[in-house]
Amino acid sequence: MNQFQNQSVLIVGGSSGIGAAAALAFAAAGARVTIAARNAERLDAVASQAEGRIETAVLDTADTSGVEAFFAQRPAFDHVVISAAQTPTGPVRKLPLQDARSAMDSKFWGAYGIARAARITDGGSLTFVSGFLSVRPSKTSPLQGAINAALESLARGLALEIAPVRVNTVSPGMIDTPMWNKLPDESRQAMFEAATRRLPVGRVGKADDIVQAILFVAGNGYSTGSTVLVDGGGAIVG
Repeated sequence: MNQFQNQSVLIVGGSSGIGAAAALAFAAAGARVTIAARNAERLDAVASQAEGRIETAVLDTADTSGVEAFFAQRPAFDHVVISAAQTPTGPVRKLPLQDARSAMDSKFWGAYGIARAARITDGGSLTFVSGFLSVRPSKTSPLQGAINAALESLARGLALEIAPVRVNTVSPGMIDTPMWNKLPDESRQAMFEAATRRLPVGRVGKADDIVQAILFVAGNGYSTGSTVLVDGGGAIVG
C-alpha cells in the first residue's frame, strides 16, 4: 500500500513508542518521513529500520526559537503528527506544582508551539495524540485527563482556524510501549494483567493499534475536528 507515496510527513516524538511506530508505518506507505525528538541516538535507531526513507532532526518542543527555526528552514509538510510528551503524574494534592506545570508545558504547550509554527500544505493534516483519560477521569491522574481534554479542544478549534489543513486527535487507552519500562517488571505486568481483565477487548493495546488510527485521519480527506478513541473500551468500563 502506497497511500502516502512521496508525501512528506513529520513525526514529532518519533524516537520511540507510538511516534516511532507511526514513522515506520508512514514510510512503509510510501511517505518521506522526518522524525524529530531530543535524543539523536534513539532517532537514528528508528531511522535505521526504514531503509533510507526516514530522516532525523534533533528538536526540543520546549525551545520556541528552535521550533520556529526548524520549520522556517524546511518546505511545508503534507502531514504533521505530534506524539511527544513527558508528563509526571499523580493526584493533584500530591504531585508537586512544578511537576504539574512541566507536564502541561511538555504535552500541551509543546504541541501548541508545534501547531503554531508548522507549515502544512492545504488539504494536509495535523494530528495530536491525547489519551482516553480526557473522557474517563482518574483519581490518580486528573492532570493527564485535563491535558488530554485541552489538546482535543485545541484540535477542534484549530480545525476551524487553519482550514483547509485538517486537524484531528487520536486518543489511546492503555498501550504497551516503552513509556512503562520505568516501572518494575512485576508492577508493569500486574498493571497490564488488570487492564486485560477489565477491558472488553481482553488485551492491552499495541502501538500499531494507535498507528492505524493516525494513518486513517491523516489519509481521510473528509476527517477534521474529530477525536478518534482507540482504547479497547477503557472509557466505558469502571
